Amino acid sequence: MHVGWVAVLEPPAGRPAPSFEQLRDHVARRLHRAPRYRQRLARVPLGVARPLWVDDEQFDVARHVRRSSGGDLLELAATVMSTPLSRERPLWELWIADQLDDGRVGIVGKAHHCMVDGLAAVDLAALLLDLEPDVPPDEPEPWEPAPAPSSAELLVRGVLDRTREQLHLASASARMATAPLRLLAGMERSGRALAHSLARTVPVPRLNEPLSPYRHLGTLSRSLDELRLVKRSFGTTVNDVLLAAAAGGVRRYLERHGAEPQRLKAMVPVNVRSGSDGDLGNRIAFLFIELPCDDPDPLARLAAVHLATREAKAAGEPEGADAVLELASYAPSPVQRVLSRIVASPRTFNVVVSNIPGPAEQLYMLGCPLREAYPIVPLAERHGLSIGFTTVAGGAFFGVYADRDSVPDPQRLAGEVGNALDELIELAPVAAPKPEAATVPGA
Repeated sequence: MHVGWVAVLEPPAGRPAPSFEQLRDHVARRLHRAPRYRQRLARVPLGVARPLWVDDEQFDVARHVRRSSGGDLLELAATVMSTPLSRERPLWELWIADQLDDGRVGIVGKAHHCMVDGLAAVDLAALLLDLEPDVPPDEPEPWEPAPAPSSAELLVRGVLDRTREQLHLASASARMATAPLRLLAGMERSGRALAHSLARTVPVPRLNEPLSPYRHLGTLSRSLDELRLVKRSFGTTVNDVLLAAAAGGVRRYLERHGAEPQRLKAMVPVNVRSGSDGDLGNRIAFLFIELPCDDPDPLARLAAVHLATREAKAAGEPEGADAVLELASYAPSPVQRVLSRIVASPRTFNVVVSNIPGPAEQLYMLGCPLREAYPIVPLAERHGLSIGFTTVAGGAFFGVYADRDSVPDPQRLAGEVGNALDELIELAPVAAPKPEAATVPGA
């Protein structure tokens, strides 16, 4: 359950690329901007509360920023993402391949989902990147870890945290009780979100089998303008285009492997941060959207996806799902475990498709322009495929992350997603000579 990314940097114009040591020192100098990355998890005695974050007294950046001498970046990503993170240290790693075959620099990063969601991972990358190629290096800041708490201190802190949670829940309940209409509306949205998420889904052979320990990644890079062309032509959103292309790509892939295409349910993470949220933690809810992989018509797939996402958002399902997740966070640990298994079951959804907005500006790391960035969205048990999407400076990048046994050739699947996108692009000018008046057929 680690979130990850693969990035490709180009050497600075007119000078050699920075060495591994220079890149590692750059990361080390900026860790003060994200204190969580020098903390580890400590279990609370008796399990009375969730594990707590404490400073890692043995922290060493060399354990987390590692060098790869290999020239194949996707093979490096497969190895790194197939290796669990040690729970005894801060839950992140950066692997730097400073000598790729084409002369560029590759970075594979991962951080456990308990630390960051996809959007926060983008924020973390932004801590290491700059808007200008030549930025003075950060001055090293002295850091002394706080002494490790004793078992008794952990127990007290855990009990206090649990008490604060219950007081917060009671306060929220009291506020809602003073506004019965708001209470009823909130309960209705939460109930609808829960009912939709738990609606029975048919597990799909190949995609919803038990997982192996091994992961690998397929990639696809396109221009963001291509997706925007389809968006404008048919009056949808870029996210609708992503989902329709994913549906078409999975359809083609299943056909090529002799499987009958069928409708799939995608879990689509939704950012629910407010403008005041500045943490690198998790602030996502979800939508469950039917992917019409059984429909051979690319425009019909786009129309179906557009309608489904529009109705789900109009019904307040992201807010309802967020309320469900918040209420679940106050439940006892055994209840949380049961709920998490239900929500992450292949009878709840088949695949994950995640749109992670990236920076619109060109970014640099020690003068090296960031040219490509492929997101890696984690896989739940019996979910062999996730499709991540992000944008960087006008580029659109797809990360097709898969279990090695379930989807043995993710690069082919990434290519099929590209083919499905091409179908929509080819139809766009014909179907919509006047973008301002065009709509999706059947929407």
